[in-house]
Amino acid sequence: MVSRSPISRILLAVLAAVSLQGCGYNRLVALQEGVEGAWSQVENVYQRRADLIPNLVATVKGAADFEQETLARVIEARSKISQVSFDSAPDARQLEQFQSAQDGLSSALSRLLVVVERYPELKATDAFRDLQAQLEGTENRITVERQRFNEATREYNTARRQFPTIVVSKLFGFGEKPYFRAVEGADSPPKVDF
Repeated sequence: MVSRSPISRILLAVLAAVSLQGCGYNRLVALQEGVEGAWSQVENVYQRRADLIPNLVATVKGAADFEQETLARVIEARSKISQVSFDSAPDARQLEQFQSAQDGLSSALSRLLVVVERYPELKATDAFRDLQAQLEGTENRITVERQRFNEATREYNTARRQFPTIVVSKLFGFGEKPYFRAVEGADSPPKVDF
């Protein structure tokens, strides 16, 4: 049996590292981290929205006596969101659960804002206007961060499927990441009925 010297072992390790570098391992790690970072930003803006909701509810409650059912739906939807969390970017099933909870909140908020249209004195208050502007800004941030998440996911999924990186991705378990998808019916404009 041939014994290798420490220098030949080091050279072999360096060659193996260079081979992995050339096959895209480090790039996959960087892209995977990009997906994780983008997912953290998505969670961040959704959390901002969830944090604003108690203020919206308190403002509306204090300024108008209106449908308690609508208010209850917003509170219930917000509580469901806190039950869905992940340690890292979600897989396809987890993303679907997360999106379902967020869609429930979006629906409840939409109904709340439609009900508020019936109360002109509420719309006129500075606190409500400021809060509504904050919610609109948050919804825009959510859209931007979801887009960035999808871009990071696309870049990662594309890289992991290219040759020779696909060999490394299969060898080291770099699985496909899911995209945010539009909810069914999102292509139809919402109906506002007074």
